[in-house]
Amino acid sequence: MTTTISVPSVAVIRRALTEFSLPAYDDQVLQIQQYIKILLTWNEKINLTAIRDPLEILHRHFCECMYAADAISLEKGRLADVGSGGGFPGLALKIIRPGLQVFLVESNIKKVTFLAEVIRELGLNGAQVLARRYEELGEEMAPLEYICSRALGEFPGFLEWARSEQIAAKQVILWIGARDLDEIQKISTWDWQEPIPVPHSLRRLLLVGNKKSSSADTSLPPIV
Repeated sequence: MTTTISVPSVAVIRRALTEFSLPAYDDQVLQIQQYIKILLTWNEKINLTAIRDPLEILHRHFCECMYAADAISLEKGRLADVGSGGGFPGLALKIIRPGLQVFLVESNIKKVTFLAEVIRELGLNGAQVLARRYEELGEEMAPLEYICSRALGEFPGFLEWARSEQIAAKQVILWIGARDLDEIQKISTWDWQEPIPVPHSLRRLLLVGNKKSSSADTSLPPIV
């Protein structure tokens, strides 16, 4: 017996985007709808997301990720999504900002296969999957304007890697819970902007860090 996959309607997707003050262009709305269908189908076989409700997937995975494109003026450039999993935030940002060159860093081979399928099905030119752990990467992606991560954890090591010479990221963009804010802001090798509350959420934040210049770095104590 074939399971019927229920996805949000075009009207529902438009309304959700509007609630996050995001544009709702026809092509992007249809891409979101198709993406959700692929995600739900694959999620029956491999664990891409613990969220099963299509409306919650729309709001948490798509709208919350896409919100960053407007909140911090992401337009064009090279962006790496580390620990991409089901493609969030990287592919969600690619949909709303087609001009981005996106690298999806994911070490789980099943998830890598899923991400490649989404890119192919949605026709997302300028997006590629790197089937590696982020610590193993460097010249394949550099130089980067942005490095993004959502629920990755391991903040000190990740942020040290992001500012290293082989990566040379200008900006890091993190989707975090409020409980992680103090820990991250204590990492002084990045200039942290004021955290941005995610709409319709009590505890989720966007946190942006700008790379400090070399002269500023030399006056800072090392991360222990």
